[in-house]
Amino acid sequence: MPSVCTKIVIPLCSPKEAKTPTSLALGSFDGLHAGHRKVIEVVVNDAPGVPTVVSFWPHPREILYAEPRLRLDLPSEKTSLLTPIGVEQLVLVPFNLELAAISAEEFFEEMLINNLHARRIAVGQNFRFGRNREGDVNKLQDLGQAANIEILVIPILEDKDGRMSSSRIRKALSEGNLEKARSLMGRAYQFSGKVVKGRGLGKKIGWPTANIEVDGRKFLPSLGVYAAWVWINGYEDRLPAVMNLGPQPTVDPTSPSKVEVHIIDKNIELDGTQMTVEPIKILRTQKKFADLNALSNQIGKDVEIANVFFRSL
Repeated sequence: MPSVCTKIVIPLCSPKEAKTPTSLALGSFDGLHAGHRKVIEVVVNDAPGVPTVVSFWPHPREILYAEPRLRLDLPSEKTSLLTPIGVEQLVLVPFNLELAAISAEEFFEEMLINNLHARRIAVGQNFRFGRNREGDVNKLQDLGQAANIEILVIPILEDKDGRMSSSRIRKALSEGNLEKARSLMGRAYQFSGKVVKGRGLGKKIGWPTANIEVDGRKFLPSLGVYAAWVWINGYEDRLPAVMNLGPQPTVDPTSPSKVEVHIIDKNIELDGTQMTVEPIKILRTQKKFADLNALSNQIGKDVEIANVFFRSL
């Protein structure tokens, strides 16, 4: 977590660096789906303090149960998503064992009142806080009433398939269903990373690729080959591409998963640049080919299929 406010779009701050008093929405808000936005909207409209989103970092389950929690939106990505809806700062509360041990009352008093000077607090109906998740929304409302702080509890949002949730978005991405993920998030799924030097094998077989170094905390979709849009430094427009996500079964079956992007009909020096990738359609699953010539032929087919798809948009 940053030790100082980092100006990205809106400030990304620690609690002690936040502008106060605050009108705050408290929660993970991973994926920032429509249900999350309803919670956030009520602290932006007629806000009695600085409109603020407050989240824990890292995720409590990572600390308490050593359970990796990959994020749909990293904090630096979330700032640009929160700006258009009127949020003025994202505050990350550093979660550790010391914080996990304090009571719901202590968290409310120390963090929300003393540090953030909350004037309004909004949470989802299933929000829990404090040691062993002892505090629920009823407890929060009681504490807020005693401290003369407005507490707003927003009902869980549902659609025809059930309640809106980050887990539904993850499931859609894990199945390669990017349209479903987009529908749930209300926006396209994207990720970014730095282009790093690879083996150069793609260039040797006629299909140069950019190897993208993605933050290991970012949730990625299912392994496979995708049609994708990419944005790179120095180019205003998005570019059509084919992306391979996964290991290299033909070249090195023991290699870890990688993100490799071939930009269609462009020969651009990419090493060291920052690239944003928006996978939009899965073309096929990964498979092992007999040799590099067969792999090259298949990549050519992938590009043809991707081109047909792009022309249909």
